[in-house]
Amino acid sequence: MVKRYANLALVYSIIAMIFGVFYREFTKFSHFTGKTNLSVMHTHYFLLGMFFFLMLMLTEKVFSFSDKSTGKVLTVYQVGLNITGLGFLMRGLAQVWGQELSRGLDASISGIAGIGHILTGVCMVLFLLKIRKKAV
Repeated sequence: MVKRYANLALVYSIIAMIFGVFYREFTKFSHFTGKTNLSVMHTHYFLLGMFFFLMLMLTEKVFSFSDKSTGKVLTVYQVGLNITGLGFLMRGLAQVWGQELSRGLDASISGIAGIGHILTGVCMVLFLLKIRKKAV
């Protein structure tokens, strides 16, 4: 699992950098100077992707907390992270393009990002419970 966590950290660092460049270049190309949710995708993928998996890698080396259910939690975590990213992307693109969102679409995008945050949050707690069980 240590190598898997290291590989995931690498993948998410690359994704974070891609979104950082996309944000900068897309807003520049679109002559957009306001605030947009695209700006937070870079940091979300660095922190919730790269940094999170680096911490899991180090924690796994110390406590060997992973078991047969860890893969499922890992999958749900990644699904949640990427759903969150999708919500940020949809809202950010609408902001840059200056599209007025209907109340329903606005609520749907918020709901998508919220579901992603819930999934990542629940999985973080599950990982912390696994770690605590091995640490004590």
